[in-house]
Amino acid sequence: MNQTAPIALVTGAAKRLGRHIALALAREGWDIVVHYGRAQDEATQLVHDIKALGRRACAVQADLGDPSQVDTLIERCISEIGLPECLVNNASMFEYDDAKTFTCAKLQAHMQVNAAAPVALATALHKAHCATTQHSATPAVVINILDQKLANPNPDFLSYTLSKAALQEATRLLAQALAPQCRVVGLAPGLTLVSGDQTEVGFHAAHRQTPLGKSSTPDDIAQAVVYLARAHAITGTTLFVDGGQHLKPSERDVMFLTS
Repeated sequence: MNQTAPIALVTGAAKRLGRHIALALAREGWDIVVHYGRAQDEATQLVHDIKALGRRACAVQADLGDPSQVDTLIERCISEIGLPECLVNNASMFEYDDAKTFTCAKLQAHMQVNAAAPVALATALHKAHCATTQHSATPAVVINILDQKLANPNPDFLSYTLSKAALQEATRLLAQALAPQCRVVGLAPGLTLVSGDQTEVGFHAAHRQTPLGKSSTPDDIAQAVVYLARAHAITGTTLFVDGGQHLKPSERDVMFLTS
């Protein structure tokens, strides 16, 4: 096994899109830190699956809603397996609210998980790379998972949308602040997996409502992450992977478009 393979930390890697991203990076030669919040069994299984591909892997638990746990996550990665060259900020809080049900507490919770934690992890990664004596010929990369609705806004999921808008702006600002040691890029999926109370029928109907006749699949997003992880000249911008979903304005969130 190649012990000098680059390392990627994927937050929220144990399930859903994070699992696809972690496996795709592992197949491309990355060793993986599997971050999870509560899904310990799924994280353990993913570590097993990654090791079966011939890569190193470990699982690290942290509650991204707790700043003290976020602050030590990069250090724990280094002690477990090494300094990551890639950070995929995939973990996300996604709970429904709108202007009628909005509360400050819900916004603060979304902001902590979806914006503050990714920014803290990115700056901690940058600090660790500045401190290391083993400098890479290419910059480390932070990939922030965003949402196509940032280019196609609607008032559904108000707190979630505000937190992702903050992360999108942070992507631009951090790309300036953390260069040249780190690149920072955004990746905006379309409707990719069934969410919330959405039915399979509703999901497939909504998934087709794009200019290309389909939105993104988990493999589409995972392969885009693989590309951005190696695209050493890309920073401070966002790649939309959504079948053109962001080009079709909608008054409601796409998950409600089921007819």
